[in-house]
Amino acid sequence: MMTVQETAKDVGVSADELIEILGDIDIDVDGPESTLSKEQISQVCDELGYASIEEARADNAKEEPAAPAAAAPVAEEVEKEAPAAPVEEAPVQKEAPAAAPAAPSGDPNLIELKKPKVIVKDFADMMDVKPNMVIAELMKMNVFASINAEIDLKIAKEIGAKYGYTVRKEEKKKAPPVQQKSAKKTVVKKKEGASDTPDALMPRPPVITFMGHVDHGKTSLLDKIRNTKVTAGESGGITQHIGAYTVELNDHKITFLDTPGHAAFTAMRARGANMTDVAVLVVAADDGVMPQTIEAIKHAKAAGVCTIIAMNKMDLRSANPDRLKQQLQENDVMVEDWGGSIGCVPVSAETGEGIDALLERILLESEMLELKANPNKPASGFVVEAQMEPGMGPTASVLVKEGTLKVGDSVICGPYWGRVKALISDQGVKVRSAGPSTAVKLLGLTNVPGAGNEFQVMSNDKEAKAISEELQAEARAAALGGGVSAPKKMSLDDLFGAADSTEKKELKVIIKADVQGSVEAIAHSLSGIKSDKVEINIITNDVGNITVNDVMLASASDAIILGFHTGNENGTNAAAKREGVEIRLYSIIYELIEDIESAMKGLLEPELREQIIGEAEIKEVFEMSRKNKIAGCMVNSGRITSKASIRIKRGKEILFEGVIGSLKRFQNEAAEVRQGQECGIRPDNFTNFDVGDTIQAYLVEKIAQTL
Repeated sequence: MMTVQETAKDVGVSADELIEILGDIDIDVDGPESTLSKEQISQVCDELGYASIEEARADNAKEEPAAPAAAAPVAEEVEKEAPAAPVEEAPVQKEAPAAAPAAPSGDPNLIELKKPKVIVKDFADMMDVKPNMVIAELMKMNVFASINAEIDLKIAKEIGAKYGYTVRKEEKKKAPPVQQKSAKKTVVKKKEGASDTPDALMPRPPVITFMGHVDHGKTSLLDKIRNTKVTAGESGGITQHIGAYTVELNDHKITFLDTPGHAAFTAMRARGANMTDVAVLVVAADDGVMPQTIEAIKHAKAAGVCTIIAMNKMDLRSANPDRLKQQLQENDVMVEDWGGSIGCVPVSAETGEGIDALLERILLESEMLELKANPNKPASGFVVEAQMEPGMGPTASVLVKEGTLKVGDSVICGPYWGRVKALISDQGVKVRSAGPSTAVKLLGLTNVPGAGNEFQVMSNDKEAKAISEELQAEARAAALGGGVSAPKKMSLDDLFGAADSTEKKELKVIIKADVQGSVEAIAHSLSGIKSDKVEINIITNDVGNITVNDVMLASASDAIILGFHTGNENGTNAAAKREGVEIRLYSIIYELIEDIESAMKGLLEPELREQIIGEAEIKEVFEMSRKNKIAGCMVNSGRITSKASIRIKRGKEILFEGVIGSLKRFQNEAAEVRQGQECGIRPDNFTNFDVGDTIQAYLVEKIAQTL
């Protein structure tokens, strides 16, 4: 039996972190002094990737710097200033030197911060006090912050002084050399300890991507293979997000990367091809090669992956495989039946015909590729999809390319880092590790990475966090230094040049979606709408629900908000109504694109097109009163209608342009008078016409402009 406090020290985490981990594995405890049984301690070790508590103790003993003399005064000083602090004594002995690198120099009461801001929880750990005590001090200073909020250096100095600490910004000259040396040493050690020698390389499952035109049956085919129903649950029958699934066939595993088929997902599909070993190009035997089929061929060729043609819908009477092969040949895809080297398998997602033959062909191509990887090294790979999930926080579906990813690993994922809290398979089962070509959902990241980002296992949290901070700092510096997000300023030359040209319209949008992949796909699709008259300006795009802040940004920018598979947070609708901001929610992406195209056209003034429908000559003028004259006319060509506009001309001179006040045939009102017929026309508010003048009737059509 051991207490939570003692176990936390042995496994290298703080008591609070261990309590959180215990909650993840359904073990409830009252606090740091609660006791854990041997079975519970084994579960903790298993969750953090240790075989036993002895292994965890030995591993963390290597990482802890031997500085008891520095740690003891810290605990002693804190005990003097804050009597409640000694409960946290053990973590201080481990973590204080890492947080305050200046301690070995002989000053145990010095805290040096790497950044001008520090998280409340981390700052409390540095001073060996409970976070709620720091929060209480902040409240006294009228600063309201949560346990994970950041406070700046000035405030940290004031609070630190109350507990007898000197807080200052870490000098750049001190830490980086040690950090770089440590990181370099760790990387070299990894490479030397797990060299990719021929003996170290082991066969790995192939990664397969299904590609092709929308509605040609990609998801339905995958349905048959993994025996689940995806299509029925998706809006419009279209796969909305990229997912990865592993199936087993004859003791061989195959990982399928399922990419959506609509043109809007071109960018995602291209990225999917670059992650894959074999591309299965699904083409409907009745429709044949379509524009998106050609796109998929180009992506597969650009990625240099092996390609297999799956001729789907062979159960239909309209299926024409020979025509399909001819179309493929016209696009430089030579199938085996026609003397080429690309396999072409007839299948039917409806009946299951040819599925076994397709899988056998996939395994055959994979064997020829001799796919191998080293599982005995730190894992690396790609983010397939990432999102913020309620109750889980940031999650990322990752595809392991090399090594083995384990629970407890410290990872860099894009610009963010984290410690792997859990790995969930595509079947929804928690697993302890994932080897090469395996797709799993990863929990424990600090933020949502981008789809397509790479991930890499690091040696420890400290190294991962340091690299993450550097990457984020570089990204911020790039943005401030005139990156793509920096708006272009208008110069006087631009203004003078614009004076002589037609002003280009601008449609501003804010994109919010449920996952990063959808955000990228929508942005890519909108950028693909080409127009010389209207420009789309994406103000911002992000993952998550639509918030009041989004509404205020849209109001200030005169933008509309597009939500895809997402909702509105509390107060958003009221704010949108108050600010006059339009929010559009969508579940099918091509409807979103069509609406945006319509909105772009709506910004353009319609073209006015005049159509002359008839001419009449004034033969006699009848004066009904001084302000009321009627022109007795003969229609020489076409027709005159009562709703037409008219133009009265005398030679080439135009006397009047307006509308007809009255059109009569004999004594009766007429809607239309045709060629060769006589009529009486009273122009609206015009009497200065005479015999011999010509009346021209025309209609004005409003023609919607094209982009």
